[in-house]
Amino acid sequence: MGSAFRRELLQELLWACGPAGLEDEVRDICRRELEDSVDELWIDKAGNLCALIRGDGDGAVRLMAHMDELSMLIKRIDPDGTLHLSHLGTMYPGNFGLGPVTVLGDRERLVGVLSIGSEHTTEESTRIYETKPDGGDKAMDWRHVSVFTGRTPDELAHAGVHVGTHICVEKSKRTLIEFDDYLGCYFMDDRALLLAMLDAVRLLRQRNRRPARDTYFVFTANEEIGGVGGSYANRTLPGDVTIALEVGPTEPEYGTTVDGGPIVAYSDAQCVYDKHIADRLIAIADDLGASPQAAVLGAFESDASHAKASGLTPQAGLLCLPTLNTHGYEVIRRDAISVIAGVVVEFLLSN
Repeated sequence: MGSAFRRELLQELLWACGPAGLEDEVRDICRRELEDSVDELWIDKAGNLCALIRGDGDGAVRLMAHMDELSMLIKRIDPDGTLHLSHLGTMYPGNFGLGPVTVLGDRERLVGVLSIGSEHTTEESTRIYETKPDGGDKAMDWRHVSVFTGRTPDELAHAGVHVGTHICVEKSKRTLIEFDDYLGCYFMDDRALLLAMLDAVRLLRQRNRRPARDTYFVFTANEEIGGVGGSYANRTLPGDVTIALEVGPTEPEYGTTVDGGPIVAYSDAQCVYDKHIADRLIAIADDLGASPQAAVLGAFESDASHAKASGLTPQAGLLCLPTLNTHGYEVIRRDAISVIAGVVVEFLLSN
């Protein structure tokens, strides 16, 4: 159906830090993988990595997966060096859990620890106490946590750490695990789909086939904060169809499961996807024996839906990899990446 699962490449993508606006590490990996397989390759002014494979017919399609990850920004620094945070993307401290983070200083990368403080406290420690079940029982939010680095403000400044510095989950928490038929790690969103897109390019080359139309494979920047890079690419690249590759929630609300086939969305919080595109993706997955799952998604957005809602593309589709715990510690089936790649290739060859 698709290519074999490339574990080493997925792990390399997962280890790479890629907060919104600082996707360089991820982009470099993708660029290396594409250099010998596409007709043109460049980085646009929005930081997107764009690859073109020319097609046999007229017209163009844009295929998008995003490079950035959920991350944090320093909001302020206390006199003792404690770092307070704002979030980049929709998530809460509980999504990441307390533990090590990487502070991306301008001159030095530091390790810190995302902390809330001791459980052995009373109502006198209000910030901690109000999150305890026997206290205020409030959900842990960003005002409850901070980052400890052990550095003074002067030492932080010397490392180039300041208000606006990006912070990511540290490498030790980004190691892929394999269990039974599943893979687990932070940031399958959207690194697993970057790999699916790279695999689709690889499959086209292996088959010595060209897509039906010019195809722009766009590895987008700043998706988690509003689809910024994807919107720019939709405005500047040729084509009237945009397909986003994303993780997809697996919940009874949508009738989707992590054990099922690719999720094809008919709508999300931003737009109604074009029915003929969704129907075509469903039919291709059916023909491949992939057991597709149709879904009407809420509380979900993509590069494609942002573009369609803004009038930057006339037609849009969304193909999702079924994922447990989206925007958390994410779990996918081992074969899901190759299945997505296979569906993408057949869509491009026949569309």
